[in-house]
Amino acid sequence: MNFEKQIKALLLSNNFLIYILTEEEERLEYILNNISKKIFGHNIPTWNFIDGYTNNPNYLTLAKKNPLEALEIIQKRETEKTKIYFLKDFNLFINDLSINRKIKNLSIWLKKYNKYIIISGTEKKIPDIIKEYVSYIKLPLPSKKEINIELKRIFKILKIEEQSTIDSLSTAYQGFSINKIRQSISRIITNKILPTNILEEILQEKKQLVKQTEILEFYNTNEKLQDIGGLENLKKWLKIRYVTFSNQASNYGIKTPKGILLVGIQGTGKSLSAKAIALEWNLPLIKLNISKIFGGVLGESEKKIQQMIDTTEKIAPCILWIDEIDKIFKEYRNNNDSGTVNRVTNIFLTWLSEKKVNVFIVATANDVNNLPIEMLRKGRFDEIFFIDLPSFKERINIFKIHLQKVRPLTWQKYNIYYLSKITKKFSGAEIEQSIIDAMYNAFYEKREFVTKDIIKSAQDIIPLAKTNESKISKLRQWGYSGNIKIA
Repeated sequence: MNFEKQIKALLLSNNFLIYILTEEEERLEYILNNISKKIFGHNIPTWNFIDGYTNNPNYLTLAKKNPLEALEIIQKRETEKTKIYFLKDFNLFINDLSINRKIKNLSIWLKKYNKYIIISGTEKKIPDIIKEYVSYIKLPLPSKKEINIELKRIFKILKIEEQSTIDSLSTAYQGFSINKIRQSISRIITNKILPTNILEEILQEKKQLVKQTEILEFYNTNEKLQDIGGLENLKKWLKIRYVTFSNQASNYGIKTPKGILLVGIQGTGKSLSAKAIALEWNLPLIKLNISKIFGGVLGESEKKIQQMIDTTEKIAPCILWIDEIDKIFKEYRNNNDSGTVNRVTNIFLTWLSEKKVNVFIVATANDVNNLPIEMLRKGRFDEIFFIDLPSFKERINIFKIHLQKVRPLTWQKYNIYYLSKITKKFSGAEIEQSIIDAMYNAFYEKREFVTKDIIKSAQDIIPLAKTNESKISKLRQWGYSGNIKIA
């Protein structure tokens, strides 16, 4: 259901006080006027603190700098045909005792005379005392269809006829407000940016949005799925899901995937997978810095997780990478957090279940015991994959990939078969490290590194699977329990 239908449904089902969360006042006013004309046949009176009432000759300049009077005027006009009153930024005043008492009194009167008050604001703060009387809804960012209409309008003014350009820009501008789109187009025209560079310019603007949050990072990657040795089941799953990001898939009725949770031993390619997915799917990769979510001030962490959600939705379509998500529940949960971790978790899990935008989440975890059970249930992620230590065949592939990177012409001279045999219980990261150490030692001796150097390096490495054998054994037992997929 789109926003206009939601508002109509609220009005027609006797919701007389509606609070709409938005930063797009102009767009909201346009939508409300359209709805009012369709249902009641007239424009709406609009109030703001500085100008008082505007947009209706019967109310002009009334209730300037007087929010209580703005409500009283509505009650005095019971015989007028006006049905909807739009009060901008009124959330700033509803904590006042006289205002929330007046709202409670008005709720009975509004029902009697079939009139509606719509309040807009930028923060979801409704006092408990009036929550029962107020219906809450959020104005979503413009849909691709709305953006397309706006771009056509702008292009018509500029006398540009490029439908293919409009289509690609409509996708690129998803996550921008209408006002931000207008500003961006104006900047592109003023700076005479070449058509071939426009999409890159929009991406830079999105990067700026991410940078301002301080909890998200735009991550550049050149890792490919073929750079990962093994994980064939995961690769196949990703290949099938990639095609669902098309218009054809949407028309077919397929929902875009929500995300995956990768659980496994350190160094087995979980983070590498997140980077490779972004490159393979040609989507921006946004990394969440978990340590910066939890602030010292009560309520600050909840604001930050909501800011993360809002920002990623503005950047969409994108990949949100949450590395070592289990750390949230291990390092930050204690007896003195006043329930902060639980509240942050609830906000995140609700979003995971209900999000409609194309934000594909790749979360990684080293220890499943630190994750809450509700995160592991179906519906949060599309799939949970267990990433085990590489098999013999996978170790051959991993050695091949890393040796081809450093010795693209001579990698075949190394005895990969034997190296794979002696590195049982090694992770991919530990295999890579054995090659790096061999190169260091050989370079120090001013010669080319050979198979014997890698063998010696491997013998010097004590893999995590041995140093933490008990913990990893339990994790593998869980991974092969049959409840989750093997990557």
